[in-house]
Amino acid sequence: MKNLRFLALILAAFLIFGFAAEKTYDSKSAWKQLYPKIMKQIKAPVINGATYNIADYGAVPDDPVFLNHKVINSTIALCSSKGGGTVMIPKGTWYTGPVVMKSNVDLHISEGAVLLFSDDIDQYPTVLTRWEGMDCYNTSPMIYAYEQQNIAITGKGTIDGGSSVKNWWGMRRLAAVPGKEMRGRPLLMDWNEKGTPVEKRIMGKGDNMRPQLINFYKCKNILIQDVTLTRPAFWTIHPLMCENMTVRGVTMNTVGAPNGDGCDPESSKNVLIENCFFNTGDDCIAIKSGRNFDGRRWNIPSENIIVRNCRMQNGHGGVVIGSEISGGYKNLFVEDCEMNSPSLDRVIRIKTNNCRGGVIENIYVRNVNVGQCREAVLKINLVYEPAENCTRDFPPVVRNVYLDNVKCQQSRYGVYIAGFEDLKNVVNINLMNCTWTNVKENNRLEGLIEGLVFNNTTINGTIVK
Repeated sequence: MKNLRFLALILAAFLIFGFAAEKTYDSKSAWKQLYPKIMKQIKAPVINGATYNIADYGAVPDDPVFLNHKVINSTIALCSSKGGGTVMIPKGTWYTGPVVMKSNVDLHISEGAVLLFSDDIDQYPTVLTRWEGMDCYNTSPMIYAYEQQNIAITGKGTIDGGSSVKNWWGMRRLAAVPGKEMRGRPLLMDWNEKGTPVEKRIMGKGDNMRPQLINFYKCKNILIQDVTLTRPAFWTIHPLMCENMTVRGVTMNTVGAPNGDGCDPESSKNVLIENCFFNTGDDCIAIKSGRNFDGRRWNIPSENIIVRNCRMQNGHGGVVIGSEISGGYKNLFVEDCEMNSPSLDRVIRIKTNNCRGGVIENIYVRNVNVGQCREAVLKINLVYEPAENCTRDFPPVVRNVYLDNVKCQQSRYGVYIAGFEDLKNVVNINLMNCTWTNVKENNRLEGLIEGLVFNNTTINGTIVK
């Protein structure tokens, strides 16, 4: 009996201290209390040490026949082995294959330097990564790191994925054809649904699984600063299961790129994206946490992401959550951003479906100025990709969304919500002090919504009630 009482006391303490309910913040208290708390946890790495100029180790500029990645990678490895420092890419065009980052190294792209990647897929080994939220072994990202820490990419130069419709962009995602062997994305989606072991998910050259431009996997303490990133084959910056990352002053020009997202933190924590410019072929910023079975298997949410003082031009969405968001998401802060383009579809976008599951919560947006967007200022879509072949037993939840002082001069809708017809899984959506003009079709509300509140918000000069 004494042992049972002792176990009961331990269980009670565990429930009290281990599973204490997380504090819920309204907009005002979140900005005042939670926001500074998150900011204190994000610190860009300071990397000291010697500078290693790749030209001193055999790299050759301006020669499209000579690929420099072996020299660059051996120089990075040397720098890391000596305790760290800077590997400098000097002025000039440096043709290269895949680059592998190591701990305590700053890859510095000097002003006037272009790191231009080859489209020769044979130069790219197969590595462990994720592709659209699904675990696999695939063509190496152009810049890759696995389980490294204190890494940086800096400088005023350009990282050019070299992609066009003639090479990587021409490798479109393969569609499933009835009666034929599945390849590429349909095959990977099938493996994901069946829970096929990751070590068996090996994608080949003909699978059209284009590589990310930058993919850091399970890394800590990351800085990407000042560089220009252009012509990616796939997503541009993809931190996967990373912690403590700063993306500052980066220019992303990816218009024309299929799936040309700007920055996609996936199952990552404590991320600051500030003073960046996005002109993208897909979402500008898209927060992820895994797709369907793989996302639920890992169950690692993205959390604590701050976006501030950024400018968005073209893109499917300015700041987006989803759709690969099965691990959930919490605590997004967006402030002091400017967005404007007839080819910018949405300002704040949440997209998911009942294949995914997960809880998306605590979205705080303030002081955003929008010239125009094509569709909606806020879109919440719980029925995204309705034709996806998957098990639909995992309805997601979206709750606690706050937009304060978001101004837009032209759009089709103010708020567009597509919820479920039988579940109130869109909860506590708040629009405060917003002014939207030249809205063509007011708001569009579909499905069940619990707690949609407009406070001092006007559409075309009329207060919304």
